[in-house]
Amino acid sequence: MKQHATDSVREQAAKWFARVQDAPRDAGLLAQLEAWLAVDPQHREEYQQLVRLWQASDFIPRQRLEALCQAEPVRQLPRRRLLQRALAASVAVVALGLGWGGWQYQQLNHQDTLQTAFGERRQVELPDGSHLDLNGATDLQVDFSPGRRHIVLRTGEAMFSVAHDSARPFVVDTAQGKVTVTGTRFDVRQDPAATRVAVEQGSVRVQGKGSALAQLSAGQGSHIDVQGNVAAPYAVNAAELTAWRQGKLVFDNATLAEVVAEASRYRTQPLRVAPGKVAQLRLSSTFSIDDTDALLRALPSILPVAIKDHEDGSREIIAK
Repeated sequence: MKQHATDSVREQAAKWFARVQDAPRDAGLLAQLEAWLAVDPQHREEYQQLVRLWQASDFIPRQRLEALCQAEPVRQLPRRRLLQRALAASVAVVALGLGWGGWQYQQLNHQDTLQTAFGERRQVELPDGSHLDLNGATDLQVDFSPGRRHIVLRTGEAMFSVAHDSARPFVVDTAQGKVTVTGTRFDVRQDPAATRVAVEQGSVRVQGKGSALAQLSAGQGSHIDVQGNVAAPYAVNAAELTAWRQGKLVFDNATLAEVVAEASRYRTQPLRVAPGKVAQLRLSSTFSIDDTDALLRALPSILPVAIKDHEDGSREIIAK
């Protein structure tokens, strides 16, 4: 009885697989598939086996795939082997006859963990054509399924260039809230106390832990605080905020407190600024992310400050 149930699920999975190949962008069909997969873990397992079989077909010579589809005398095969051969043949036929549709389907199912080390920057292309620029010390999880494109940004910062797909919104979750788009370019930075969002192109929806929302368009930003409150949209210089992609730190009338906070993200040794008036001095300049010591060497010639070295290896900006 158990074997019969397994065979039934396998046959259902094969039918779903074939239907999706015919209409890989049908939002209603993908939603129905997602619901069927969620009913029972065995549904997802059987379906994923078919996906893996199809993916493996790229490495099987065409002659071998055609051979799999050749009929064999039914009476020579036990029922279980017959079913397995039939399923393998159906996947082979899909691979041969629906190559492009199958390739599209692969883009709908993708899971990965992306990480960068301290000071490392990395570019990644996702299966749907979206591109990510990862800043240093970033950790995020990618989970694409037929009904959604989901990112969990645990730490760090990423610039998202999202391929448009109205049937599958692109959602970035952070500790404080989430950002939802269908196609745009935007930056998300996850800090312990807040999530910062800046839009370079298109529009995004920012949502905190409650019902508060902020709809952002190009040139606007917002942030979600640790309580999940969403700030109203405000003007930002997206090019300046994302200059890290070119290895630059760009400051435009920033306080030294802000400069130190940003530069510290790219230093292994602590950097501090004396409180009070020194921390409120302002700076406009551009420096290299890979050489923040150059910033410290230049500061005394730009502002009335000095750099103090401490025994623990940390450095402090103090009044001259």
